[in-house]
Formats: sequence, C-alpha cells, structure tokens
Amino acid sequence: MRGERVWLFDLDNTLHNASPHIFPHINRAMREYIERHLGLDENAANRLRQDYWQRYGATLLGLIRHHAIDPRHFLHETHQFPDLARMLVFEKPLLHALKRLPGRKILFSNAPHAYAEAVLELTGLDRHFATVYTVESLKFRPKPMPQGFRALLRAERLDPRRCIMVEDSLANLITARKLGMKTVWVSAGSRRSPYVDVQVSSVTQLPQRCGRL
Repeated sequence: MRGERVWLFDLDNTLHNASPHIFPHINRAMREYIERHLGLDENAANRLRQDYWQRYGATLLGLIRHHAIDPRHFLHETHQFPDLARMLVFEKPLLHALKRLPGRKILFSNAPHAYAEAVLELTGLDRHFATVYTVESLKFRPKPMPQGFRALLRAERLDPRRCIMVEDSLANLITARKLGMKTVWVSAGSRRSPYVDVQVSSVTQLPQRCGRL
C-alpha cells in the first residue's frame, strides 16, 4: 500500500461549473438519444432519463441494464459539443489551490474519457492530475456503485484510509466514506451530513480547510 495522501477529485460541478451550459446540453442530447433509440416522445424520454439517474446514479446504467444500449455509442453521441471552450465555467484560482494541496491527485469521474480529457486540457487542470479514471476505465460501473471505487483502489494499490474524495454528490461521498475514505463535499447549501468531513463551496477554499483532513 502506498502511504502518501491521495486526492480523488470528481470533475463536473466539482472542478468546474457544468450547470449553466454543459449539463443542459448533455441532458438534451440524452433525451434525444432515448427518443431515437427507444421510440419515445419527449416527455417519456425525459422521465426515463431522470428515473434512471435517480435509481442508478447514471442514466447510462439504466439504459444498459434495461435496453441493451451500447455504452460507448451512447457516450459518444451524447457528449458532442459545438464549442466546449465557450461552455466552460471555470475559476482559474482553482489551479493555484490544487498546486497547494500536498499529495497525488487522481481524477475520478462518471464522464466519458474524451470529454474529461478535453475539459482538463482546456482549463489547464491536466498538469495537476497523475492519472484519470472515467466511466470506461471502470467498466461502466459509475459512482456511487462501490465496484468502481474498489476497481480504482486495486488498480492504484491504494489504502482507502489514505484517500480523500472531493465531490459535489453526497451519494458518491457516502460510498467513499463507507469504504474508509475522508470526504470533502463541494456544496454551497446549508445541509450537513455525518458522511462529510469538510464542506466547501469551492475547491479554491480547500487549502485553508485541508488541515481538518
């Protein structure tokens, strides 16, 4: 087991704000994909997309389980962006904050690899991460499923007690905490959880708060 501290960072709405432009674009693309491939109208496709996201943590997982959808085709079709650079909402001081955090940093995202790599390159985040784990690397077992977490830990030969998971999703942090990790919740809300060690509204605040980890 490696004894160094290792940070596991989510991507969307953790390292950049995907809500204004990117998530609406992906949600629309997923709805249209479901309409085309399952023969549903707009309302039914939206309900199915949301239902699978709530039940499984990812729309993709429901489509694989119940409709035999090819996950690679789905991810390719739903993550096409006309101008990703203009859609990104990113705080440049976050780069300095990451540099100040001691230890290895791994990206751990439910996003597809091509999209994650594009975001990392456009923002300059790529230089801060030792390696990248996306939904393909985890054999389409997305967070919050514990299998994906365990696959990453095995592949990197990590002790979960030396890991810190940084996420905007409380469900994903609950899995991380149950596996023995420390947890950082990126949330501006007032809700508190016993599964969260530190809560910040932005990763830029993390260097000042990491002493509690």
